[in-house]
Amino acid sequence: MTDQRHPDIEIYVKNRSLEEIEHWLRQRFDVLNTDFSQGTVHEYKAGLSDATIPVMIHEKVVGKAWTSVWFKSDKTLWATDLDCAAQAAIDLDTQIRCIAGGWADGDEPDEWWKVENGEQEKIQWRTS
Repeated sequence: MTDQRHPDIEIYVKNRSLEEIEHWLRQRFDVLNTDFSQGTVHEYKAGLSDATIPVMIHEKVVGKAWTSVWFKSDKTLWATDLDCAAQAAIDLDTQIRCIAGGWADGDEPDEWWKVENGEQEKIQWRTS
């Protein structure tokens, strides 16, 4: 893990409802407004101090158990995907996964962090 702030943050939440994830976001951000919601795709604007952060939630990705939460900004509460995953795993009391590297050429696309019960483990997760 690097100390460099990621340009965006994406985590995968296991077996939590949209309502539970929205509740978590409302606890973490000053404001959470829905921009769009249809089927399994939901878009929000999360407010934090003077920043507005676009957030996309996509339910039932990678099978029915996983929900993607994508913060499309580097102005989040967390510097890295793993920082966010660690906090979400505690707050939501579930397993969270996030990419181990970046999305740059040469990165291993199947290497992920599995975060659960205070433990962090690198795993191979083939999502396609």
